[in-house]
Amino acid sequence: MTANLIHHWANKGCSVTLVTLAKKDTDFFCLHSSVRRIELGIVGGAGNMAKRIYFNIRRIISLRRVLREHKPDVALAMINTNNIILSFAARGISDLAAVGSERTYPPCVPLGFFLEWVRSWSYGNLSALVAQTAKSGEWLKHHCRTQRIETIPNALTWPLSIQEPVVELPPQLKRRKVLLAVGRLSEEKCFNSLITTFSQIARDYPDWVLVILGEGPERGELERQISNTSLSDRIILPGQVGNISQWYEASDLYVMSSRFEGFPNSLLEAMASGLAAVSFDCDTGPRDIIRHNIDGVLAPPGDFQALKIALERLMEDQDLRQEYAKEAKNVIGRFSIERIAGRWEKLFREIKG
Repeated sequence: MTANLIHHWANKGCSVTLVTLAKKDTDFFCLHSSVRRIELGIVGGAGNMAKRIYFNIRRIISLRRVLREHKPDVALAMINTNNIILSFAARGISDLAAVGSERTYPPCVPLGFFLEWVRSWSYGNLSALVAQTAKSGEWLKHHCRTQRIETIPNALTWPLSIQEPVVELPPQLKRRKVLLAVGRLSEEKCFNSLITTFSQIARDYPDWVLVILGEGPERGELERQISNTSLSDRIILPGQVGNISQWYEASDLYVMSSRFEGFPNSLLEAMASGLAAVSFDCDTGPRDIIRHNIDGVLAPPGDFQALKIALERLMEDQDLRQEYAKEAKNVIGRFSIERIAGRWEKLFREIKG
């Protein structure tokens, strides 16, 4: 989302600077050629509390130096810990609007007692705080000292670009129907349970395959699970791909099995590509995107039996899939980068006076 907003504002002629803790050789997304890039190079700091405090003080001092030197009108932080860093770094700098942005539903990603207390107190130093959903905004309103909270969802940049790594689709996908999931291979995505669910219905739908795009720490465990299902040719983990638009286009149905989300871009992208979607009604995001029984189906959170029933309903009914898929494309207008970036710009103008 950061890369998308930067690209949009740079195309409009805005002067944009991106400050990162890590160095640019770790990047996945490409930046607009006009964007100034500043690498603080201060990553790490995991371990005991003293070490974490030391690294964060270094980050605050370094960012404050950048803010004083470049004198931006607005400084926008993404992710909770970066919001905290900005709140301290911007303190006392005149004519600077410091804006934080929460990218998940906070109760689902607790920071621990100390950082929760710091977040609650430090967010009062920000000019505004942006939540992705109304539910996140309500939580922040009741748990943090914030001057102003705005709800701004993620934007959809359309059409999707193609970049490295380009991963060719396996030939067998052209002869099958594809149930697609996208996300980091990590515990909160519940891909292990999704694989189990698909295994339970695979025999009844022999022309379907499950493809899970993404990379992460759960890969080894998921591969072992797949090898034990006798469905190794029908459950595929291609890894991270830069040509994701081609994978959406080759698919027939999208599924999201997450325990929690912030505001899932992959769901937006899949629906814009013309895929009906089945998702848990988890906190937060899916219910703000999917219109239940219009362009997709929302199942009760964590209820894999309900998810299974919804998948079967759409896998066996091509006409219903196509009906939902046609409606799903409306996300292109509902969440266009022009509309969503405009809401950010309106916020910036108001807090700058």
